[in-house]
Amino acid sequence: MNPADLGLPVDVPSTALFTDHYELTMLQAALANGTADRRSVFEVFTRRLPEGRRYGVVGGTGRVLDAVENFRFDAAVLEFLRERAVVDMRTLDWLSSYRFSGDIWGYPEGEVYFPGSPVLRVEGSFAECVLLETVILSILNHDSAIAAAASRMASAAGGRPLIEMGARRTHELAAVAASRAAYVGGFTSTSDLAAGFRYGIPTVGTSAHAFTLVHDTERDAFQAQVASLGSGTTLLVDTYDVAEAVRTAVEVAGPGLGAVRIDSGDLLLVAHRVRQQLDELGATATKIVVTSDLDEYAIASLAAAPVDAYGVGTQLVTGSGHPTCSMVYKLVARAASADPKAPLVAVAKKSSGGKTSIGGRKWAARRKDADGVAEAEVVGTGAVPAALADEQLPVQLVKAGEVVARESLEAARDRHREALASLPLSATQLSRGEAVIPTEYA
Repeated sequence: MNPADLGLPVDVPSTALFTDHYELTMLQAALANGTADRRSVFEVFTRRLPEGRRYGVVGGTGRVLDAVENFRFDAAVLEFLRERAVVDMRTLDWLSSYRFSGDIWGYPEGEVYFPGSPVLRVEGSFAECVLLETVILSILNHDSAIAAAASRMASAAGGRPLIEMGARRTHELAAVAASRAAYVGGFTSTSDLAAGFRYGIPTVGTSAHAFTLVHDTERDAFQAQVASLGSGTTLLVDTYDVAEAVRTAVEVAGPGLGAVRIDSGDLLLVAHRVRQQLDELGATATKIVVTSDLDEYAIASLAAAPVDAYGVGTQLVTGSGHPTCSMVYKLVARAASADPKAPLVAVAKKSSGGKTSIGGRKWAARRKDADGVAEAEVVGTGAVPAALADEQLPVQLVKAGEVVARESLEAARDRHREALASLPLSATQLSRGEAVIPTEYA
């Protein structure tokens, strides 16, 4: 497989076809009737949080910036569109020189959000902005869902390390993005080497049941692993009998054995038994890692168990039951005409069925109480109240087509930790409930 196919930084491919057919047919019609150049404002938001969630987490902002930079219609892409007769020749000619030249503002990655929060605002001509809808939503909906699940799991873990292990449970490209989002949300490492290579996330891993089974005895497997990786390795102890495996592991590696991993059974009960056995064998510093289809609820149920780290796969990379955030990308304002000086006019969808939206370019700020704890997400149009001027959330990400706010994953990770700490304590409760703070419209 070509490294570029894994999303690795080799020859970065165009992101222009990560879009829906109708984005281009809208463009063709707009070019034909003269509305393509109208100054426009699009916003990304969600009308509601997934059921039972108290807050959302912005994930994927850095990937959005990369996608916008690489949204180019090269010769191969243009030929594909021509062969399929997706758009006419005039539109193909326009696309051949496409470069986003507008502005993008948004909540920085790792920040929390609530219903109605203008997570991203894209400004420019209608033509250049409308083309970005699908790729932006694809990234933000996926990565924010993973980041939110990761955040809940990190809260449930109470400071114990979390390992992302979901690569085999999702698409190979989604796995890399999921690792990145999980790291923003509070995970400490990943098993996915592509994620480590592309994003610098720490990678970990030792062996699976197959390694034990390929040897004649469990002792042979442990001896081979310790000889290769050292006594600080993690030995998998539930292939056969756990108690016998723990005894053998300590005999082979000595009391300096790094860790044992438990991947099945009643984890709460088994972890207590293993801890007691390790201590009796003198391996008091040996850690216990548990895996086995964990989610935030299973992790919380192990809070009193002598567990030192968790490995999470399926539930994490599928958003723990909510694989999307239901974010939408809506036109909220457009110029009265194609004249560059024409004033903006607020526009909004008004249909029934719970899909209405509020028009106008919006600002957003988080009002806090005297103790610095968030008490409301305030969203409005027009002038920002003086009392909220220093609490505004969106930052400029792209200016005149140039990325101006690229940052490290560590910065996003730190921001999420700070944002979560500023919310009421009930934000980390796993019981079902509404958003932890209300959204107020000014």
